[in-house]
Parts: sequence; structure tokens; C-alpha cells
Amino acid sequence: MLTIAIQKSGRLHDNTITLFKECGLIFDNGGHHRLKMQATNFPLQVLFLRDDDIPECINNGAVDAGIVGENVYKEKNKKLQIAEKLGFAKCRLSISLPKQKSYRTVKDLNNLKIATSYPNILRKYLKNKGVKATIHEINGSVEIAPGIGLAEAIFDIVSTGSTLLSNGLKEVEVVMQSEAVLVHHPKISQKKQQLLEKLLFRIRAVNKATNYKYILLNTPNSAIKKISDILPGMKSPTIIPLAEEEWSSIHSVIREDDFWEKIENLKKAGARGILVIPIEKMIL
Repeated sequence: MLTIAIQKSGRLHDNTITLFKECGLIFDNGGHHRLKMQATNFPLQVLFLRDDDIPECINNGAVDAGIVGENVYKEKNKKLQIAEKLGFAKCRLSISLPKQKSYRTVKDLNNLKIATSYPNILRKYLKNKGVKATIHEINGSVEIAPGIGLAEAIFDIVSTGSTLLSNGLKEVEVVMQSEAVLVHHPKISQKKQQLLEKLLFRIRAVNKATNYKYILLNTPNSAIKKISDILPGMKSPTIIPLAEEEWSSIHSVIREDDFWEKIENLKKAGARGILVIPIEKMIL
């Protein structure tokens, strides 16, 4: 059985559980109130841990793999391997200063005291930039450090930036981008690796589908070539003749980000009755 550790609560936990369900995994009851749960239709056991503890648990062999923020993976600096970036729980790690403090370049951080829960990432960044600052490590509520005189700057996770604004801070340097990642032990057994690959196959099919949409449209046959050039699909569009002579239906797949850029071109080329449908799974 493959054992995976995930965050026991919070946004990353919720997104992970949703992903597992979209992968067709069915679990026994009580996941939110227990330390572990087991899939009933796949050889998978899930443990609920603090995110900071997950890399160490993988490193010492207590679990085979885990889903954590890339920021936690980098901070703990264990010799683990990233199997997949999952595309959710996105944020950035940034250095922020009080609004009233002037800032031009990273050199303005010299001799400042910076509060953070990510000292290793910050230390490496400052060294690479040739900046000498004092790192004050604290856990939680980092954003209040300048206001109570504990530090002159902070280095912390930023999602929307609203927390910074409410505490009179401004973001001045983005150090890294982060998202949820699935990591595993580098010496995972061959049998466990095979189970992990089966799970990754499902995850990739689900995540691929979220970025694409299925598109159907009607077109006069004279416009098929022009529309096909706009919508190449995975290999080429599917073209089905309609009951009305000289008209066909074109079925294809398009990246959601590209659709709004191409919709006007499709209409100008002669597309009519355009339908866009979500894709549940996508296997290439």
C-alpha cells in the first residue's frame, strides 16, 4: 500500500481531498477527525500531518510521499524528489517593508532585521544578493513583527496581499513562487513507485482537463479549413456533416486561456452555435 501524508487542515488540505475525489478515489469515513484514512478502491493510505512535519516523515521513511507547498519543501531542504507540481495552493514568498519606508533596490535590506518563518530560503536569497541582514525566526503572525518593533521587515507568504495592506506593509521583493507539489522519497521501492505512477496518471488526467475545454460549433463547409487552422485540437478537429447540406459540426479541444483570444476569430471565420463544455478527465 502507498502511504501519502497531506496537510491536516487548511486550503491545501481541502484542495488535495478534492483532487483525490476527482481522481476517482473513495475513502472510508471520518477523514477530517482522524489521523489517517484509507481508500477503498485503490491501495492508498492517507495520513494527516502538520505541513512542516511532512518532509521529515518522508525523509525518514515513515511515509512514501506527501503533498506540501513548494515553499515548505524548499525550506526543509530534505533530499526528496518532486513527482508533480499540482497547480493549486499558489502563492509567493516575498520580503515586505512598512509602507512609509523608502525602497529602491535589494541593497536597502542591508543591516535590517527581518522576521520570517522561512529562514533557510531567506538566508540563501540574501547570500546570493550579497545582502547582510539579521534573520529573526518566528512562527506565525509574522506580519505584526514591524508593528511591535520585533523587526524592520518581514519575509512571508503572500497570496492576495490583503494581510500586508491591513498591517501597513508593502511588498518589495518576490523571492519565489510556490504551489502544491507531490514529493516522494528518492529510494521508494519499485512496487510503491508503480503505485505512485498509477496515482500520478490519474492526477495528470484531472489536472490536464482543468486547463482545457471541449468546443463544439457549426460552420459552413466553405469555412472548415479556416476554422480548423484556428482550432487544431489535440491532433486535428473532428468534423461531422450536419443534416443541413453544406454545413458541418466541428468538435475540438482548446486551452481555456486561449478561447477568449480566439473566439472573435472563430466568429469571423464563420463559426455559429459555439458551445464550450468542461472536460472531466483528459488522457493523452
